[in-house]
Amino acid sequence: MRVLIVGRGYVGLPLGTALAKEGHEVTGIRRTHSAETELRAAGVEPLIADITQAEALAKLTTAYDWVVNCVSSSHGGADDYRRVYLQGMRNLVKWLAAAPIRKFVYTSSTSVYGQTDGSIVTEASPAEPAGETAQVLVETEKVLLEEAQQREFPAVILRVAGIYGPERGHWFKQYLRGEAVIEGKGERNLNMIHRDDVVGAIMLALKGGRAGEIYNAVDDKPVTQIEFFQWLSTRLGRNLPPFAPEQQDSARKRAATNKRVSNLKLKTELGYCFRYPDFRQGYEGEIRLKP
Repeated sequence: MRVLIVGRGYVGLPLGTALAKEGHEVTGIRRTHSAETELRAAGVEPLIADITQAEALAKLTTAYDWVVNCVSSSHGGADDYRRVYLQGMRNLVKWLAAAPIRKFVYTSSTSVYGQTDGSIVTEASPAEPAGETAQVLVETEKVLLEEAQQREFPAVILRVAGIYGPERGHWFKQYLRGEAVIEGKGERNLNMIHRDDVVGAIMLALKGGRAGEIYNAVDDKPVTQIEFFQWLSTRLGRNLPPFAPEQQDSARKRAATNKRVSNLKLKTELGYCFRYPDFRQGYEGEIRLKP
């Protein structure tokens, strides 16, 4: 297959490597000429373009079977999200209309679920987040779902949980730096997935995901904040982080969620088997590398 990966980031590079090893012809879009050597070494042909600029895409040839949009925002604000995710997606869909593709996979986020009661959420649960950036992601998903319903655009959406792995993991890195705190009683649930399993889920979605469908990409066992830090404390022989009042900042408080995201659909419908079913197995490799 001829594969285009939009976003040569933490997920995009290992995804390209895995696809190239399977014999696929892989191209990766980058906004700059950085990391060209790294891309080619991984078997990925670099292509310089900015998906937020429709005129830049219009100059490129559309000749792909599979397309993966795993782009990420470098700044994180709502305006940047609208530019990179929402406008970038609109530009991609319009550009790809000139030459039909077989599958389009988009990595969204489980942050679109705004539940705060610790309940189990599935792909059928309401996606009504309070956070502004997550609202932009919902809008971006709607662009694809409308295209899938109205024009049979072969879009598959993966709602990806918090990614960790080599040199990545928000809570883990905070703990190692001594900056972590346990909010309230530590009862908030954390939903995570190892980078290698994100790559595996994307590849499976390309091969077998149904157009117009959404799948949660999250490991088997959501864990409360207190359980996560208790395990790290025991495993590393360090003290627990201090307890602190729950977030009082209004913007951050609105964006905070507490839910247990289910991966049942990914496992039953696509048959995905996790390499790292929970964070304990996933972090063992990282811990062994630490002094």
